[in-house]
Amino acid sequence: MDDIIRQIEDLKKQKNAFIIAHNYERPEVQDIADFVGDSLGLSQRAAATDADIIVFCGVHFMAETASILAPTKKVLIPDLKAGCSLAATITADELIKWKAENPGAVVVSYVNTTAEVKAETDYCCTSSNAVKVVNAIPADREILFLPDMFLGAYVKRMTGRTNMKIWAGECHVHAGIRPEDMEKKRAEYADAEFLIHPECGCASAAMFSMACNPGAYPNTHICSTEGMINRVKESPASRFLVATETGIMHRMRKYNPGKTFVAVNDRAVCQFMKMITLEKVLRSLREEVFEVKVPAPIADRARKAIQRMVEIC
Repeated sequence: MDDIIRQIEDLKKQKNAFIIAHNYERPEVQDIADFVGDSLGLSQRAAATDADIIVFCGVHFMAETASILAPTKKVLIPDLKAGCSLAATITADELIKWKAENPGAVVVSYVNTTAEVKAETDYCCTSSNAVKVVNAIPADREILFLPDMFLGAYVKRMTGRTNMKIWAGECHVHAGIRPEDMEKKRAEYADAEFLIHPECGCASAAMFSMACNPGAYPNTHICSTEGMINRVKESPASRFLVATETGIMHRMRKYNPGKTFVAVNDRAVCQFMKMITLEKVLRSLREEVFEVKVPAPIADRARKAIQRMVEIC
């Protein structure tokens, strides 16, 4: 392991490379990265760095977003098979058909989508700014929100939009975190602060209960992965229940050694994220495989949807 890490560090210097890793990656992959964060934050750092090569330790749509925002850089993903079950729930052709069935509607796509879907989108959003993006759209405009139905339900409730249609997509990992998991853990760890990602199956139940009876959900926060990281740093609490992919707890524990973190569902593990290994990172750097390059016509259109989001947020 130490030899692989040393080789990665040497190649990184030789090739002016920058390694970035998502919060859900394996602990050892996070530890060799120059930057760890959420999907959009990683792509923004990729665009800002002066490195020639970006090694993107994440899933394919994330590497595409980095390529869209940093078109002059070589973006590599260590395993081309590292996909995303959520992004796979809608294709560009399906979105084009949905738009045709709803002429004049504004399309808001979560960043967990392919470049082709982003190119058919009016506004991109993240889990942390989705409410703000939707609120910026005139109230009389119909909205098509995709692809995550749990995030869509959260945004619809928070904005009060009645003219918002939601695509029935889901992340298989987050959908597996159910309300019964949430209630069992809350009963077991009554003193813990509860952190929920809005993609989770339990998020809708929590949001509904919080809206109807706020007192029933003390110390509960619905936030993005990076929002969870920041909340843990700021909170005086010593124990946290975490409702998202379990990989995020490595970073939480690393920077908050005096605090305790408990997964709401220990089986919430993304096998796509875990496909990236140190051995694959080394090969990617050594052989400069596998490059992710979005064709210019698609990238230009997709970039506009991302830029519209940035202008709002």
